[in-house]
Amino acid sequence: MNPSHVSGPVLVLGSGLLGASIGMGLRSRGVDVVLSDPSPSAQAVAVDIGAGRALDGAEALAPELIVVAAPPDVSAAVVAGALADYPDAVVVDIASVKVSILAELRALLGADSPLLGRYVGTHPMAGRERSGPVAARGELFSSMPWVLCPSLDATPAAIKAAHSLAIDLGAVVFTFTPEEHDEAVALVSHLPQVMSSLVASRLQETPAHALSLAGNGLRDVTRIAASDPSLWVQILGANADKLVKIMYGVREDLDRLINTLEAPTAPGARLDLAQLMAEGNAGQSRIPGKHGGPAQSYAWLTVLVDDRPGQIALLLTEIGEIGVNVEDLRLDHSAGREVGMVELSVLPSRRVALVEELTDRGWKVIL
Repeated sequence: MNPSHVSGPVLVLGSGLLGASIGMGLRSRGVDVVLSDPSPSAQAVAVDIGAGRALDGAEALAPELIVVAAPPDVSAAVVAGALADYPDAVVVDIASVKVSILAELRALLGADSPLLGRYVGTHPMAGRERSGPVAARGELFSSMPWVLCPSLDATPAAIKAAHSLAIDLGAVVFTFTPEEHDEAVALVSHLPQVMSSLVASRLQETPAHALSLAGNGLRDVTRIAASDPSLWVQILGANADKLVKIMYGVREDLDRLINTLEAPTAPGARLDLAQLMAEGNAGQSRIPGKHGGPAQSYAWLTVLVDDRPGQIALLLTEIGEIGVNVEDLRLDHSAGREVGMVELSVLPSRRVALVEELTDRGWKVIL
């Protein structure tokens, strides 16, 4: 068991996916975790999976740290209650918006309240497509960004406690102001969600035979469209002012593209289309690459595998024997055939040798 920076007890208010995952992660380090949730069934499930013990109203609990894992629309009220009920505890929330929660908290407590010194807004950039405590994992935050957004009121001790929580859960810590955070997530999280949902909404009346042609491109673009609508209503509403500014720019680009496509053979139309695609290339290349380092281009190849147990494991084992590291991997299926397609990315310098080795070993490689 690794030593923990957080000594505990830690009170987690909310036992959904994130709250239960925090509890499991801390429990694995020997920290005493106490759970409380308005839903008795959610709390019971979280206790059953080992995320912590249930809060006993008769216990004189003196938590070192309180984690508010509540929906964004009630986070400020829950934080305010925790600060008042536990005068010696640091309180953090993990909601995905920060400016609106801080503003509401100041309205509830008073802009000059000394209680604000024990509060730190945070946001772990981790999650799953499934929700609830049954989807919780203690390793959910490992190597994922965890943003600390302390206000000017936060004390050094409170900031240290928030930092310790993220470190104990294996996260990579970043520090932003609340405004910087909300502007950043509007672009890197909220905009992709909106665009994914908009694309997926176009599929509602699409004939089944047309959807049978869908490949990884459509699946990649629409994957997050399966997210919980009720949660995203809160997130988008709370960060609307930041997101709408970005959407204005998207609207300009769409108008530009529509105007070009309405007359695709007009002088300059093809150049404009090429420029739009090139601008996308330039933006995509700025996304950090492996281990958060600079983005770099990898070479892709596709290997056909029989649709039976053990084939993917065998392929990856043989690639390891060849001595090539797989940088990324995607799976697809072939419509109408019992065969899968494993798309692999490797360093460009290793691509030719890998193709030759795999071919010699009997694998069918598509370039």
